[in-house]
Amino acid sequence: MTIFEKIIARQIPAKIIWEDEEAIAFHDVNPQAPVHVLIVPKRVVSRLTDAKDDDRALLGKLLLVARDMAKKLELS
Repeated sequence: MTIFEKIIARQIPAKIIWEDEEAIAFHDVNPQAPVHVLIVPKRVVSRLTDAKDDDRALLGKLLLVARDMAKKLELS
């Protein structure tokens, strides 16, 4: 089980700022910037090169969630 799967399963604590049935967004535990948010799909896509055509909508959704989180966190 990956660290992300453990966060999704609530086995590891995380500062979750958004979630729906397909994805989750949370603050990075070791931020590399003043605001460092991770947005991950709940369905495992190990690598972008492993993504299937069926993952197209999900991957597009992650970009829109990133946009929404930037607005929510007042980032430009």
